[in-house]
Order: sequence, then structure tokens, then C-alpha cells
Amino acid sequence: MKPVIPESHPRAKSLYIRERLVHAFDSGLVAKEGLLAHGRGEAFDYLIGERTSKAAKKAIRAAAAMLVLAKRPVISVNGNIAGLCPREIVELSKATGAKIEINLFYANEKRKRSILKALRKNGAKAVLGLDKRNSKKISGLDSARRIVDRNGIYAADVVVVPLEDGDRTFALKKAGKKVITFDLNPLSRTAQTADITIVDNVVRGMQELVSACSKSPLKTPFDNKKNLSDSIIEIKRNLTRRAGHA
Repeated sequence: MKPVIPESHPRAKSLYIRERLVHAFDSGLVAKEGLLAHGRGEAFDYLIGERTSKAAKKAIRAAAAMLVLAKRPVISVNGNIAGLCPREIVELSKATGAKIEINLFYANEKRKRSILKALRKNGAKAVLGLDKRNSKKISGLDSARRIVDRNGIYAADVVVVPLEDGDRTFALKKAGKKVITFDLNPLSRTAQTADITIVDNVVRGMQELVSACSKSPLKTPFDNKKNLSDSIIEIKRNLTRRAGHA
């Protein structure tokens, strides 16, 4: 029997998210390596104070405008994001007209079907990435993530890649696509390569992004390098505050 997490627990939210990911692993959505990746991100969430920072909110507004104005937006879905935010993925798709495509690093058909089931359970209608007849390859990649759908990521002008790996972000940029990503580590290759990096826990950030896209956002100037720098400064300030109370 799994332990009941009391709402009064100081780490309750984090533990709830962890339990959701474990359930997703047990349900076949998440690869075991995805559990390790989550733990690494969770460590950075401590550093940013487990809150959506000013820099993250600015990136979310910029991402919302880019998605709403895009002609062929696509949301790339892996096991972790499907396990943590299936409802938000579908809501974001509806708010922006973005297509949903399953794309995995540790790819197998059984996991894809499990992810498809989770997305459909949360209201998704059309989901790309399962029909091999529509497969195309993105150059510059050797992993399974190079295989994409000709009607999805291959044709997209903007791709949302939550919980991404740096190699594919670089390849997508080289292919002429705009990339929006979530990454709690502002120093990662993904964060540094993307057009818009939201330095936030994807569970918080996806909810904020859906809300922002529903408010008819306006395009405003955005400098990702500058915003990442601001994120690092906010981490430094948070650590300084915590050190003062140690």
C-alpha cells in the first residue's frame, strides 16, 4: 500500500508530482531514465524557490504570443510530460490550434500506445507520431527522436518541446523551426539553444502557458539569453535569501 501524503506535509506538492510520475511509470508511459531526469529537474526547482519567477512569467507570455501567431504549431510529447500534464497538453492544443505529436528518445510502440491512451483519456482527438507511413527524418540526429511525422514536427514552424534534450533542440533550430521549451536548468544546452526557454517546473508552467494563450497575447520583444541571465540572477537572490535564514 502506498503511503498517504498529508496536505500539511511541507513537501506535499513535490511528493504529489513524484507519485504521478511513478504512476505513469507503472502505467508504461515513462521510461526508467525519465525518473532520473525528473529528479535532476526537481533539484533545480529547489534553487528557484519552487515558484514561477518573474523571468519565467515573461517567457510564458512570449511563448503564448509565438504559439498563437504560429501557422503550424506542434506540441511534442514524451512520457514524462504525458504523465504529468496530459490535460494541459490537450488544453494548450485547443487554445492554440497546435497539433500533438508523440516523440520519444527511448522509443517503443507499447509506450507510444500508453501515451496515446493517456492523451485520449484527457480529450485529445488526433495524435500524430504513430503512423509509420507518415515518418520523416530530421537531419543531424542519431537517436529515435529524429523520426517525426511529416504532418507534424516535420512541417511545423513552432515546436513546443517540454522536458527536451539539447541535441534535438539544436536539430530543430537548424531545420528552421522556432523552439519553445521548459527547462529548470537555465545552463543546459536545451535552455541555451531554444528560442524561448521557460525556466519553471513544467506542471506549474504548462498551466500558466495555457492561461496566457487563452488571453489573446500580444507579441513583445523577447531576448532568451537575457531572460536566462535574469533567471540565474533570481536563483542567486533566492539562495542569498535562504543563506541569510540558515
